[in-house]
Amino acid sequence: MDRLTELEMFVRAVELGSITRAAEKLGLSDPSASRCLSSLEKRLGTRLLERTTRRLWLTDAGRSYYQRCAELLAELAEADAEAADSTKRPSGVLSVTSSPSFGMMHLAPILPQFQRLYPGISVHLMAANHYQNVIDPGVDIAIRTRPFERDSSTTVRKLARTRYLPVASPKYLKEHGSPSEPKDLHCHPLLLYGFARGPEPFRFSRGDKKETVRLVPAIQSTEGRVLCAAALAHGGILIQPMYTTYDDLQAGRLLPVLEGWKLDPMTINIAYHTRKHQPARIRIFVDFVLKHFAEQQYEQKWMK
Repeated sequence: MDRLTELEMFVRAVELGSITRAAEKLGLSDPSASRCLSSLEKRLGTRLLERTTRRLWLTDAGRSYYQRCAELLAELAEADAEAADSTKRPSGVLSVTSSPSFGMMHLAPILPQFQRLYPGISVHLMAANHYQNVIDPGVDIAIRTRPFERDSSTTVRKLARTRYLPVASPKYLKEHGSPSEPKDLHCHPLLLYGFARGPEPFRFSRGDKKETVRLVPAIQSTEGRVLCAAALAHGGILIQPMYTTYDDLQAGRLLPVLEGWKLDPMTINIAYHTRKHQPARIRIFVDFVLKHFAEQQYEQKWMK
């Protein structure tokens, strides 16, 4: 048995919890699989697996050896994928996640162009506001707008920064007037994003002057475009990042309020798993989105 086969047999047996199932996975007979593991343990001079007819489990030495072997095999698989990608057009399923509003407004419109350029890549766009990690299991790329802890297992690149801006419809402002100070917001029905902000106060600044207000929503939602729809229906003052309201502001359907007052900006990031040999479909999609955001000058538009 060659060393690579021994390592693969050992790792697959641990992952599948069965020597028989691992043997089937690698196209080996049960006796060959047993000889493979015995040869590995003899070469190392230590017991890696304890096994009975019903189950197997790792020894202490086997546990640490398994971790190193699993990482080595993963790197070999990535190297194989990289070499294969260099000789053929990229293909496969690419799973991408973002908030519903960001996906609808800024990913869905550019996906047809991406698919025309790379027809072998099938994009699975999962729209969700609630997530446990920066990148959940099974996800290749995540667009994130909330703060998070960075770690070496995840690569994070900035797409753009965007201002938070209070806005309202012209009809609402004509009928109810416009606040001149942040504290005046208490006199208006407010349309607020409920998941990220929660009970946190809004911190406004204008030059050296700062004002912190805790606001109670008249309408609260975990989806930004739901709140935009309420604002367009003259339901009150909306506080949202400009990536959700920019088009309505440009068209005059919404107008800024509290001009001169600023809220802390938000950073929109694109994140993916850190790998030495990144699959081509991930590299291509990240570069495509970064290029699009740079060409559209979104940060300049959303921060002015």
